[in-house]
Amino acid sequence: MRGGQWVPVRERRQACATISGLALIPFPPNRSASLKPPYRSALVFLFDLVAAVAAWVGAYLLRFNFEWPEEYAEQIGLGLIVLLPAHAVVCRWAGLYRGMWVFASLPDLKRVLRAIGMSSLVLLALVALYRSPLVIPRSLVVLYPLLLAAVMAGGRVIYRMWKEHRLYGGLIAQGKPVVIVGAGRGGAMLVRELERSPDWRVVGLVDDDASKWGRELLGCPVFGPVDSLGSVLSAEKARHVILAMPSAATAARKRAADIAVREGAHVFTVPGLEDIMSGRVALSSIRPVEIEDLLGRDAVNIDTPHVEAMLAGKIALVTGAGGSIGSELCRQLARFSPARLVLVEQTEFALYSLEQWFVVNRPDVEIVPLAGDVKDTERLAEIFAAHRPQVVFHAAAYKHVPLMEIGNAWQAVRNNVLGTLQVAECAQRFEAERFVLISTDKAVNPTNVMGATKRLAEMACQALQATGRGTQFEIVRFGNVLGSTGSVIPKFQEQIARGGPVTVTHPEITRYFMSIPEAAQLVLQAAAMGAGGEIFVLDMGEPVKIVDLARNMIRLSGFTEDEIRIEFSGLRPGEKLYEELLADAEHTLETPHPKLRIARSRPVDGDFLARLHAWLERRGPVSDDEVRASLLGWVPEYSPSGARPMLRVVAGSDAAPDVATGTFSRP
Repeated sequence: MRGGQWVPVRERRQACATISGLALIPFPPNRSASLKPPYRSALVFLFDLVAAVAAWVGAYLLRFNFEWPEEYAEQIGLGLIVLLPAHAVVCRWAGLYRGMWVFASLPDLKRVLRAIGMSSLVLLALVALYRSPLVIPRSLVVLYPLLLAAVMAGGRVIYRMWKEHRLYGGLIAQGKPVVIVGAGRGGAMLVRELERSPDWRVVGLVDDDASKWGRELLGCPVFGPVDSLGSVLSAEKARHVILAMPSAATAARKRAADIAVREGAHVFTVPGLEDIMSGRVALSSIRPVEIEDLLGRDAVNIDTPHVEAMLAGKIALVTGAGGSIGSELCRQLARFSPARLVLVEQTEFALYSLEQWFVVNRPDVEIVPLAGDVKDTERLAEIFAAHRPQVVFHAAAYKHVPLMEIGNAWQAVRNNVLGTLQVAECAQRFEAERFVLISTDKAVNPTNVMGATKRLAEMACQALQATGRGTQFEIVRFGNVLGSTGSVIPKFQEQIARGGPVTVTHPEITRYFMSIPEAAQLVLQAAAMGAGGEIFVLDMGEPVKIVDLARNMIRLSGFTEDEIRIEFSGLRPGEKLYEELLADAEHTLETPHPKLRIARSRPVDGDFLARLHAWLERRGPVSDDEVRASLLGWVPEYSPSGARPMLRVVAGSDAAPDVATGTFSRP
């Protein structure tokens, strides 16, 4: 549609689509539009009949050394009277007129061979039944089908070659030089497609399979292993790379992308092979490589029947439903046929956006969008009483470390600890089957208020589990997610779009990353396999240096570090160089899922909940220093970063919190 009007089909056929700046292959002009399909089929049918005549006569000429056998003239004529009608019938039966010659390929060859086989059977019958002093030469039984195959199949191949040369021959040696990584099926399909594009010229391929080195794929040389990609780009003066490894392991694709990015090449990738072969996605739907492709995260496989058994027909409630993790969790939950989804969110626009997504994409799922604050006890009680959720996912939290460290410490306590405790107690009071807390790797040996409050929220859930009142409490702990609100990747994208500089806090700072869908799926898997009280730790893969992440994003955006520089701004309040997934005092146990482990942490005191309630009921304002001092007592492994020396209470001591001052003292 253009300007509110539909574009004519012929004009759309001649248009050249573009995806992410990569010109795709245009449809060839329909030069045969004046030749109607019935007439075209008639011409092909006539060609096959002529092929039968040529093969029959040619077989006699070959048999008699290209001398016309006068005595066999009558036999030749009688043979054609029998063979031509039979050949016409078997050609129709074999479906030779369904395909288009311009796309003649193996399926067409199979149909041709099927027709020739049936024609040969007719010839054998003719030889057996023919009664005359002059017998049909037995060599014709071999010569006729061979010549018939040569004419019928050869004609189709020659037509396709002529047609492709006519349409695309002028494109040879035009376009930008490109190197393809992968000389397998995906690479072959891609080479064939790009041969028809005026925008690309394949100069060669690289592949780790040594048996392919030095050989050619559809006329394009296979230079060597993937590690030679840099030298190939330099030698061929190519600045573009396409990864045609849809079925390769993630690590292999990541290695190839890393090499290409380091060489300053523009890197693209093709869809998955299963999508290509099924026809859901065209091979020409090439997209630029994104930062997610360079992080090397394998696809997640979850135990779908187990998760479905937990959710199908159940009422599920999600707090923080409009956030990055909460919204994806809601989308994933919709896959498992819940009876109802109760979406609790404080931010009006986030709640509206999520509601509209369900209206457009999943109108079959019953949703109840509710505005509410997890710190509002009365609102929570109203929601739980009205909907009686059976599975609760608590994703609402303040997560930004530097922001919560200065000026907002008490609010972090109220939202992350009080909010968690109130939602969890409502779940227990209204007999929910499961309560799942979304936690963070920053809760391990925390150095900031945000991490300490999340660890304290974990402890509250463990304490509630210890009461044994029915509801199973499970905790899922993971690191940074790609593209989440306030995360580093959207920030870098904005800085690159402005022309830089890209700010990194420290040259050695590292973080774990996973995609939002991956995190949401693993949360569901952990919830389904939990028995109550576990802290599930997600496999976050290898840690990534943030400065390397910044460099890769600059290169993927088509710039160099000379054009967009990187500046180091220093660690922010509460930040540490390296995140941890397990506390020193914890050990882990394997689970049936390879990406999930269970962390065993120290037990919580019996009077923990009573003391925690007394502290949280204190009215503000409470200074940041008072909050940090109190958290030192609640979370023994907490070590404030950059804070002035404060009273430190050793785990297991008999110190008690002073509710009036927020500090700890010995009785």
